[in-house]
Amino acid sequence: MVQLSSVEEGVSPPRVHIPWSYNAAHDLLARNLAAGRAGKVAFEDDSGSLTYGALASQSGLFANVLRALGIQPEQRLLMCLLDTVDFPVVFLGSIKAGVIPVPVNTLLKPQDYLFMLNDSRARLAVVSPPLLPVFQTLQPRAPYLEHLIVAGPGAGTPASLKSLLAESPNVDVIADTLRDDVCFWLYSSGSTGTPKGTVHLHSSLIQTAELYAKQVLGIRESDRAFSAAKLFFAYGLGNGLTFPMSVGATSILMAERPTPDAVFARFEQRQPTIFGGVPTLYAALLAASEHQERKCSSLRRCISAGEPLPEEIGRRWFQRFNVDILDGIGSTEMLHIFLSNHPDDVRYGTTGKPVPGYLVRLVDDDGLPVPRGEQGELQVSGPTAASHYWNNRDRTRQTFLGHWVRSGDKFIEREDGYFVYAGRNDDMLKVSGMFVSPAEVESALVAHEAVLEAAVVGRQDADGMTKPAAYVVTKPGIRATEELCESLKRFVKERLAPYKYPRWIEFIEELPKTANGKIQRFKLG
Repeated sequence: MVQLSSVEEGVSPPRVHIPWSYNAAHDLLARNLAAGRAGKVAFEDDSGSLTYGALASQSGLFANVLRALGIQPEQRLLMCLLDTVDFPVVFLGSIKAGVIPVPVNTLLKPQDYLFMLNDSRARLAVVSPPLLPVFQTLQPRAPYLEHLIVAGPGAGTPASLKSLLAESPNVDVIADTLRDDVCFWLYSSGSTGTPKGTVHLHSSLIQTAELYAKQVLGIRESDRAFSAAKLFFAYGLGNGLTFPMSVGATSILMAERPTPDAVFARFEQRQPTIFGGVPTLYAALLAASEHQERKCSSLRRCISAGEPLPEEIGRRWFQRFNVDILDGIGSTEMLHIFLSNHPDDVRYGTTGKPVPGYLVRLVDDDGLPVPRGEQGELQVSGPTAASHYWNNRDRTRQTFLGHWVRSGDKFIEREDGYFVYAGRNDDMLKVSGMFVSPAEVESALVAHEAVLEAAVVGRQDADGMTKPAAYVVTKPGIRATEELCESLKRFVKERLAPYKYPRWIEFIEELPKTANGKIQRFKLG
């Protein structure tokens, strides 16, 4: 494996060697059978478990189901599945057959699903029982959708996944795919507009495991991985499927929402060793964590992505549970984390350093490199980059620049080589002629003992000038008062340049978020 610290234009980034003829699902399954893990539990949910041998068998049966239905290689299959053992069966079975699975968010609105069905031209949708009524209503308006399967008990119309697997011939189907063939899609969260179908290749899944899971996270066969981020997200797909399967570990799946009570219950009952969450969840867990230390005793690694982890949250988590949170940044376009803190080298308040195999650079508005210490847009180069956005040529050209992918995030590289998040391109506020990062003000607010979460947006004053405005969620038992409001303003002024403090503070019960915990600032203000 090759590691580089810089790259010249026109030179391919380093990557793990993958043979030209390659099927991602076959690799993840066959490596575990060859290692004698057929009887080991690969996935467990609240209803049962699935061994590596059973997963190989059932995914093979599903590949035959697709063949019987006439679903051809390179055609799309929409997956709207909760995190149960059915997810890996359908996902891996589709890839084995050369069919392209498109996992989608289970918390969207019907119009979002209709857009994705018609945009992807999916001929088949596999859905969990709670989502079935929505898709039955949409089917007449989705002209490409020919088949609907419910991943639940029963038979009839639509057919159940269980009954179809029981009737399928046990003939191994492995499509003759190549490493550069399209493997699966993931739709962007759509937090700022129409979701984009992000197209990934067969070679990408295993490289996230080889580069991040093994070299940074240090995952091993004895681990039990639990991801609060769901499998339909790029972050959750790595945490909960690719990473554990790459080494023969066990993945703990949870269908319900990741509330603090639900997460702590899994900590106690399932004893995970690796946990993947988002900053807002870590904050909520800390707020509800009195006398919960024993439940977390099995954890040896915690990771965070989705938004920058406030320094105070990271420090308090380590003090409470004696395990660091490895904060990092990834994207749907890059499939998983490419910039991260590393074990035994955690610098809270930073996003760490590049993951081995990835190259990053900071550029100004003209695309020119900025020196260390100055703010610039983060661009990344690595072997897991998506090939393009489906049916979206303009956005593809704006985002994918040869070997480089625009992240849309602004960072500062410190003199010691650690990267500090400075906000999104479209989040930055200009106050009194100077840029203000909402993330920086939010981190200052969250450091206050009364604050659980905060979001900062721009608001115009009486003179039409933009100033920071904060929306704050207090910790349980804390009353929102005018005194607290003024206290928070003083608190921020003491920690940041005076022009950065929020001129207005509004207390609300909860912040609007996407299903993976990202704050939707555009809904505020």
